[in-house]
Amino acid sequence: MKTRTLGPRGPEVSAIGLGCMGMASFYGTPSDQAAATAVIHKALELGITFFDTAEMYGPHVNERQVGEALKDRRERAFVATKFGVYYGQDRVNDGRPENVRRAIDGSLSRLGMDHVDLYYLHRVDPAVPIEETVGAMGELVTEGKVRFLGLSEAAPDTLKRAHATHPITALQTEYSLWSREPEDELLATCEALGVGFVPYSPLGRGFLTGQITKIEDLEEGDFRRNNPRFTGDNFQKNLDLVEAVKGIAADKGVTAAQLALAWVLAQGSNLVPIPGTRRISTLEENAAAVDLQLTAEDLARIESVFPKGAASGTRYPEAGMAAVNR
Repeated sequence: MKTRTLGPRGPEVSAIGLGCMGMASFYGTPSDQAAATAVIHKALELGITFFDTAEMYGPHVNERQVGEALKDRRERAFVATKFGVYYGQDRVNDGRPENVRRAIDGSLSRLGMDHVDLYYLHRVDPAVPIEETVGAMGELVTEGKVRFLGLSEAAPDTLKRAHATHPITALQTEYSLWSREPEDELLATCEALGVGFVPYSPLGRGFLTGQITKIEDLEEGDFRRNNPRFTGDNFQKNLDLVEAVKGIAADKGVTAAQLALAWVLAQGSNLVPIPGTRRISTLEENAAAVDLQLTAEDLARIESVFPKGAASGTRYPEAGMAAVNR
């Protein structure tokens, strides 16, 4: 496994991380603890050190899964969790300083850890100035409960204001062949500030793997069944794009997933994608993508069949879209 740093002066992590969300929620039947532990332990064997979870995955379930799996090998892992999407009250997005404290203590307890390596604000709370939220998060660094700070789905101006309050180590936002909005301004802002960029859903929630060919491939209860890109005419239009990517991958002797991950890695040295999986075979496939070097010709060919903005449908339903890039 190769390594990268989150920003030029940031911490060193594996070039590909592991998104753990799907073990607990959103993708149908959750993994039991034994299955989650097996995948996380295999990730460590493969050299993956960067693990991503959040308070709201479950909620609370995934932090416990990650903590249990890492309880006897904490020193080998760089653990990120998130707060700010909380269903225990009348406001879903909560960036108030008092919620910063409530959330970190709960996360540390569930993880069974005395500190979190990277602590993200999961979604920006429009009712609270970002300076207040990040100021409270910075206090956790001083207290030793958190090592580094991050934001998720923040707009460029918000990131600049946050970074001026306390150094931001990483910004996590959806980015893949079919979600390329960060190219408008966000990637350049991260580079200018020295902030690492962590693409989540780098495989388009599994669609870019080419393994989803009909809606029935998704379990009942899988949130993707209601995702605009997986529904109606959008499904077939997006499937046609993926078929073209599969053709390029076949020519190179790799899988569509490996090609899609290599494309993300090729977009900048400060990008560390975190594909999620509940299967060891998929984990091994994803990890091998770090060895795939795409040439300028490869990148041009991919661009020709899957240009920016080609995906049909928004990446979330209306309510979800209202909470991103703000």
